[in-house]
Amino acid sequence: MSVAVSCRGVGKTYASRTGDVLALSPVDLEIAAGSFVVLIGPSGCGKTTLLRILGGLQAASAGWLALTPGADGRESVGFVFQAANLLPWLSVEENVALPLKLGGAARAARLERARALCGMVGLSGFERRWPRELSGGMQQRAAIARALAVDPALLLMDEPFGALDALTRTHMNQELERLWQASGATVVLVTHSISEAVMLADRIVLFSPRPGRVQAVVDVPFERPRRPALEGTAEFQAIAGNLRRMLGEET
Repeated sequence: MSVAVSCRGVGKTYASRTGDVLALSPVDLEIAAGSFVVLIGPSGCGKTTLLRILGGLQAASAGWLALTPGADGRESVGFVFQAANLLPWLSVEENVALPLKLGGAARAARLERARALCGMVGLSGFERRWPRELSGGMQQRAAIARALAVDPALLLMDEPFGALDALTRTHMNQELERLWQASGATVVLVTHSISEAVMLADRIVLFSPRPGRVQAVVDVPFERPRRPALEGTAEFQAIAGNLRRMLGEET
């Protein structure tokens, strides 16, 4: 098994006026290349902190982290946040192409790539629209396309569908699974939804309350592609129920 991410003793401490706050206990974790890993746990347990450390947006206070390039040499990291964060003065295709522009790609090449990605995420015909003309789900599609523009080996996603209605969220889960399989990237996703975690993940990493530590790692055995009807099966409910018990959501 090829390893995309290795964490050894990775922790995070924040300074405050009343003293240091341990936000993330030392974490030991390995993530297989090409896998889909979901981080779940109570609010404030350090899930997003770990994700931001993986993406280089924050520095760890302790331990070390190694990111292994993909089999084709890809080293870049893509990030998708809960808010799409599209620039309102740029068209959809210009937003998608922005990482390529910042990387120095020629205009024709980056727009060609952006249009292909718009097609991949189901935004064909909307390439020249303004972000305000898109629904919330469509804006998140554009944000995912932007993250994929640099063909990342590692795609980090922080509650990307948390603000969407249930029906749109279910559809976006299916689309995300399809896009992940097409891209070949390693995905690490943070969510508060246990059902979403079980539907999408190869492995679920459960964090304890703050200071966050890895409480359990659960393998999800279902074949792909996964359809919404899977959620109604006894096997799905057994895994989801076990996770809820570990999180203390059931008494």
